[in-house]
Amino acid sequence: MACSKPSGIFLMYQPLIHEKQLNQQRKSLYGLILAIFGLIILLEWFSSTALVFSYLYTGAIVLAHRQLSRRQVMAVTFAAVILTLINLVFPRQEFNALTTVANRVIAVVALLVTGYLIDRSHVYEAEIARQQAHIQTQAQLAIMREDFAATLTHDLKTPLLGAIETIKSFSAEQFGPVSTAQSKVLGMMSRSHQMTLQLVETMLDIYRNDAEGLGLKLDLVDLHPLLTDTVAALAPLAQSRQIKITLTTHGKGFWVHGDQLQLRRVFENLLTNAINHAPRHTQVLPELRTIEEHHLLQVQDSGPGIHADEVANLFDRFYQGYSDRNAHGSGLGLYLCRQIIEAHNGRIWAQNCQPHGAIFYFCLPSATAYEHRQPLKNSAR
Repeated sequence: MACSKPSGIFLMYQPLIHEKQLNQQRKSLYGLILAIFGLIILLEWFSSTALVFSYLYTGAIVLAHRQLSRRQVMAVTFAAVILTLINLVFPRQEFNALTTVANRVIAVVALLVTGYLIDRSHVYEAEIARQQAHIQTQAQLAIMREDFAATLTHDLKTPLLGAIETIKSFSAEQFGPVSTAQSKVLGMMSRSHQMTLQLVETMLDIYRNDAEGLGLKLDLVDLHPLLTDTVAALAPLAQSRQIKITLTTHGKGFWVHGDQLQLRRVFENLLTNAINHAPRHTQVLPELRTIEEHHLLQVQDSGPGIHADEVANLFDRFYQGYSDRNAHGSGLGLYLCRQIIEAHNGRIWAQNCQPHGAIFYFCLPSATAYEHRQPLKNSAR
């Protein structure tokens, strides 16, 4: 039989029940502390003056620390100190025995030190609890921001797609003749919307990858034709910035076990990044080679290079750096590259090159000869 949900009346009285339980626990603790005090007083009463049982009061102080307030703990401490000092004159006067007086003074100091340390422990525990609550609040706010950004990004796709289709309709003269000047403006608007749509899709992919992991459709992929197609696709962008892309390969058959679509996105992001950094009338130099059991791609530009203190952050989300750029991005492209390459069991990094410019690298494990002969099924990670 299924358990029924708590009624509203039960939920309303639940805090009162909890408070009642705490009060009962405190009463039990008070009784235990009084019992310890009574036992120590009896021991001091019936034992030799040379024996000092006041140190046992520290047990009561520690017990008080578990559930009582700072003021109550200090009250227990001072009560223990007073009883220790009273023991010098009651039940028998012991001021004449210097050893007994010294023992009692040492016991008083020990009790005061214990009380002080317990009080500091109260303070530290309260600060730790406050910091933990602050961290939890910040974590919840971060989750809310992530959810909001992901939802907003998703909702932006619909109006962008609608605007792109409308611009295409205008360019196709479905709403009347279009002049040459208007055609240029429509082309600029279309490219701008396409770039915005690409950014939105990148953000969506990043949020999805962080939340669910990067899903890969694995197959045998030759990196060389994939890179060649990407260079050809980016040639118009490079020409508009008066930059030449020169592809160099060493060897052939750069086979990897990977997701062709995701690897193409890595090529696009790295080449676009290089084009955005490169000064006009210079070259971007992608180079593909095989080193032992890995295939290595490097993309070199002649831009301003990378500051030494930003190398470690280049592949972080939203990081853009502060070097001179021909175009400012979102700081997401390199982060997405890192996600994809690491999901393929690869590695990605960057460094400066001499005399100027930067080189971005990534390497992927090569497919084995056995994988070449055997057809591979698609899988996801």
